[in-house]
Amino acid sequence: MKSQLFAFAALATVLAAPAHSAAPAPQIDVPLMKRVVETLASDTLEGRAPSTATEPKVLDAIIAEFKAAGLQPGKDGWLQDVPTVEITGSKYSPLTIGGKGAPLSFAYGSDFVAASYRVTPRTALKDAELVFVGYGINAPELGWNDYAGLDMKGKIAVVLVNDPDYQTESEEGPFKGRRMTWYGRWPYKYEEAARQGAAGVLIVHDTFPAAYGWNVVESSWSGAQYYVQSADDGASQTEANGWIQKGVAEKIFAAAGKDFAALSAAAQQKGFKAVPLGVKASLSFDNTARKSVSRNVVGVLPGTTKPDEYVLYSAHWDHLGRCKPDATGDDMCNGAVDNATGVAALAALAKANGAAGRTPRTQVFLAVTLEESGLLGSEFYAQHPVYPLAKTVGGVNMDALRVSGRARDYQMVGGDKSDLTTSFRATLQSLGLKEAPEDHAERGGYYRSDHFSFAKRGVPMYNLKRGLDQFEGGVAAGEAANEDYVKNRYHGPNDEYSPDWDWSGITQDVQLFYTLGRDLATSNAWPNWHPDDEFRRVRDASRGEARK
Repeated sequence: MKSQLFAFAALATVLAAPAHSAAPAPQIDVPLMKRVVETLASDTLEGRAPSTATEPKVLDAIIAEFKAAGLQPGKDGWLQDVPTVEITGSKYSPLTIGGKGAPLSFAYGSDFVAASYRVTPRTALKDAELVFVGYGINAPELGWNDYAGLDMKGKIAVVLVNDPDYQTESEEGPFKGRRMTWYGRWPYKYEEAARQGAAGVLIVHDTFPAAYGWNVVESSWSGAQYYVQSADDGASQTEANGWIQKGVAEKIFAAAGKDFAALSAAAQQKGFKAVPLGVKASLSFDNTARKSVSRNVVGVLPGTTKPDEYVLYSAHWDHLGRCKPDATGDDMCNGAVDNATGVAALAALAKANGAAGRTPRTQVFLAVTLEESGLLGSEFYAQHPVYPLAKTVGGVNMDALRVSGRARDYQMVGGDKSDLTTSFRATLQSLGLKEAPEDHAERGGYYRSDHFSFAKRGVPMYNLKRGLDQFEGGVAAGEAANEDYVKNRYHGPNDEYSPDWDWSGITQDVQLFYTLGRDLATSNAWPNWHPDDEFRRVRDASRGEARK
């Protein structure tokens, strides 16, 4: 308990009024964080692209900081190999539809995109039956199964993006209304279709429920796609996963004698039954595969009395390497904010926890690779955990900490999903801070950072954002800082370190991370997801296995 009191005192010192404690509280080492960001975002590391000649230099720099902070290597050493495969499609045929009425033909890129998760030289689907499966959701905890009674072998699922109740203005509804859930995200829809034995999936793009335009889909799904290597080279996945424009879907449904709008509306109701369209689709393309290995960095502070229970801190070290040049010709994406700040926070948290004394539970500090390629480093760790996920209590993920001032409020990304919310709110209240609603909850931000790889396997994870209401300048200042980053720096050459950065907000973030993480590491609690949450089943199952 004493370490928890120290943590709260330290956080109060930074965030609110001066604190008084019987012993010095651990402080966040800002010079350390400055050094880490300056090093990782330097031109010598060339944007930290994984599986390149500069990766060993990046890893050496992170390990050096972890050692200096007092961490020990993970049980298998400092590094965890992350084998990946890069698959690039080419020579795409049109998507052709036949079986009723005149044949239809749609062009790759402008009308549809597709890729394969399988390591195979050629993908070819011929005369595969199309089945409209609504939102493609199987959620037993909600009594919802769009695949009920279907045999999808050899067939292509046509799926709507987002959740059935996305049009709701509030967060009321079986799928949390306007707030997107995991069931609304496109990776879930591909994964579920594979579990159902489908040969392929075509998600119908619609800008509002997708939260981005077709241009984003087209650019993201053209060129190389990255996946974690699997023992079966992806054979358990569908043969092809793709997207089609909404207008394309409307033409296909019309050719099948179906009303797309009417069926889409029907799919929003519980008990919807999938509809075979009575038409068949064909498409083909070549694949070029390249296998490579990148690495995660794993450091630990072993626990004292419960060393086989674990609290996880994560941040990704990778960035984009060389990228589209700016007006000056600079083509290096240094990734200072995204995510050298997160790695700097990891090192600072390790030092602060070491200074405060070890906790009963083991604390694991994980710098993961390949976040920018689809959360692959965290996904590999979650598939092959160095420390069992069934015995991982929870954790904190840190990604792109905003360079701006201290704030009066914080956001819980993902909303109130688990018991972690209670601790979060109690901590904010004790500090005189407010909880702000998540910005753009309909975009599903919770499912787009590394904590999600652990969450979907049952581990509750904090993903927090400093709010916009800054102590200096109010909401206008917070919005201006956000807009400047998104417009001028995000994933561009201008995301560079500057000695003029305002570190007060980042320090506030790290103090909050410290308090919440240390509370997990010193308590006896096992936080769980709320009963209606999509990850409750897997947490209950994993904890049940752990108790055997």
